[in-house]
Amino acid sequence: MNNGTYNQIVSLIWGIADDCLRDVYVRGKYRDVILPMTVIRRLDAVLEETKDEVLQMKKSLDEAGILNQSDALCNASGQSFYNNSPFVLKDLKSRAKNQQLKVDFIVYLDGFSPNVQEILEKFKFRNQIDTMIEADILGAVIEKFVDPTINLSPNPVLDDQGQVRLPGLDNHTMGVIFEELIRKFNEENNEEAGEHFTPRDVVELMADVIFMPVKDKIKDGTYLCYDGACGTGGMLTIADERLSELANRSNKQVSIHLYGQEINPETYAISKADMLLKGDGKEADNIYYGSTLSNDGNATVEFDFMLSNPPYGKSWKTDADRLGGKDDITDPRFVVNFKDDPEFKMIPRVSDGQMLFLANNIAKMKHSTELGSRIAEVHNGSSLFTGDAGQGESNLRRYMIESDYLEAIIALPENMFYNTGIATYIWVLSNRKADNRKGKVQLIDATKLKSPLRRNLGNKNCELTKEIRKQIMEIYLKFEENEHCKIFDNNEFGYWKITVERPLRLKVKLSNERIESFRAIAKEAKDTVVHNLMVDLYRKKNKDIYNNYNEFEEDLKEIAKKENEKFPAKRIKLIRDFFTTKDEEADKVIKKVLKKEKEDALNGKFKERNEIVEYEIDTDLRDTEQIPLNYNGGIEQFFKDEVLPYASDAWIDESRTQVGYEISFTKYFYKPVELRNIDEIFADI
Repeated sequence: MNNGTYNQIVSLIWGIADDCLRDVYVRGKYRDVILPMTVIRRLDAVLEETKDEVLQMKKSLDEAGILNQSDALCNASGQSFYNNSPFVLKDLKSRAKNQQLKVDFIVYLDGFSPNVQEILEKFKFRNQIDTMIEADILGAVIEKFVDPTINLSPNPVLDDQGQVRLPGLDNHTMGVIFEELIRKFNEENNEEAGEHFTPRDVVELMADVIFMPVKDKIKDGTYLCYDGACGTGGMLTIADERLSELANRSNKQVSIHLYGQEINPETYAISKADMLLKGDGKEADNIYYGSTLSNDGNATVEFDFMLSNPPYGKSWKTDADRLGGKDDITDPRFVVNFKDDPEFKMIPRVSDGQMLFLANNIAKMKHSTELGSRIAEVHNGSSLFTGDAGQGESNLRRYMIESDYLEAIIALPENMFYNTGIATYIWVLSNRKADNRKGKVQLIDATKLKSPLRRNLGNKNCELTKEIRKQIMEIYLKFEENEHCKIFDNNEFGYWKITVERPLRLKVKLSNERIESFRAIAKEAKDTVVHNLMVDLYRKKNKDIYNNYNEFEEDLKEIAKKENEKFPAKRIKLIRDFFTTKDEEADKVIKKVLKKEKEDALNGKFKERNEIVEYEIDTDLRDTEQIPLNYNGGIEQFFKDEVLPYASDAWIDESRTQVGYEISFTKYFYKPVELRNIDEIFADI
């Protein structure tokens, strides 16, 4: 179907809303009528040809007293659903009385099979009938949907000469029309940009990267495809088509089963309807309703191929609460045993849960088959770099890269999606990498590989034509570096995040004036003894400056002991806060002296005066450094090269060292802007 016909159908359906619903519903509520009516008309159009056979079968079953009629009625309809009411939708477009129309319309809806009833329930469509009857618009809405200028049937409409007047709609195109309608409704309601749908050209590319590298390995057998954020089911439809096509080319007999889950009731209903229209009711049963994150409908199933476009930038706090709270999640999809850590957490911030869908897919990989599993998932840019070392997002990147699952990332052009213009990326994962790909990650910059659309579809102003998709796949499969492709070892993206500590250096300044000023502080603390101790210290030691704080504290303790006064930490803090200042020329403050057998001069333990000491830390001087995992000589050499020359008293707190991973397309594909020649600038001036 060409874009003109596609846009015409969307416009005609959208026009029904404006023509019939304007004075009855606010614009944000048009979808409550239009979406279910579009589904109903599509189902009705599919069932029209076999209506008589269904009614005859219904009559025979009733006469025979058979109660369980579903299988027989589906056989009669030739579909995995049926309608055994005496009506088709065209019969209901005119009634003398509204109440009779209401009764007949309800009878018509009740005639649908149980699997369609669930779809109507998710749409909450029956709630709209009274409103439409009272406003006298139900008949008009039905009449518009059965108008001969709109063909929602899979069969073409022919003219008197047998030529195609209106093309038929295949299931995927029907799904795209649903998605376009939902997009328009979302725009009317100013819904979030992250709630978007995946255009067919992007899904086609995802199917290519999933199937083409293993097309020669597809054998006779059963294959399971999965989408944990399936929306209206478009990705599953194309995956089914592509895998079937490749199998047929190589004369392989394959059985493909589609699985999905969707949290939005309307898109779930459309996806369910789409599966029913494929003619296999069991496939529709594999589409689950609810949140994949907190109520996984496929918790025990592993899949061969997984495609997904999860929501971006969308809070998953409700899911986190259902899983026991973000800090207490133990779900094995998101908390794994990895690198000697039995509770390695890959849990991102609650403001954006898109990476959890990737973790969910990884957890559903097959590890016992020759083909293993392949994953293609669309993300925005934040999945490349969000999260510091040790945080959930970085941990997930580390897990997939160090497990050697990440095969490639493809940067797509901007404005590829209907509801958002942001940069997007296809992540490609496999647990059966080809030998030449093992230990490596391929980055493909396809941001400039696009073809402009004649007419924008929402934010979408460009597309990946068949030729462009072929070009991207050639880059992907050739696996050689060029201006669009870079290949790196896995550890290129990893780094150690180290914490560099510096010792606290305190200088003590004393004078009669300062000690007198301290009196007020002591009174406020209700501790006059502490002021008296300072007076005695200054009188007996007669020192204005201490460059060694530990010496000062020892002198104070000596005075307190002679005067039989206690010297608790509270008093020490009171004096220290008032009389000390940080000074880089002062001696380091010793926190404690350790036993001599602990002679490991690492991690802040140092030899001084034949003792092993631990210095107090100056948190104001604390710094962190990111050291590439492939740095020659590792952490120790980096520390010698880049830290000690500038801070000779620094050390690394090894307990804080973390491993992180991030991927920067900008760094790897940056092209500096060529500056103008000075002669050109001079000529302009």
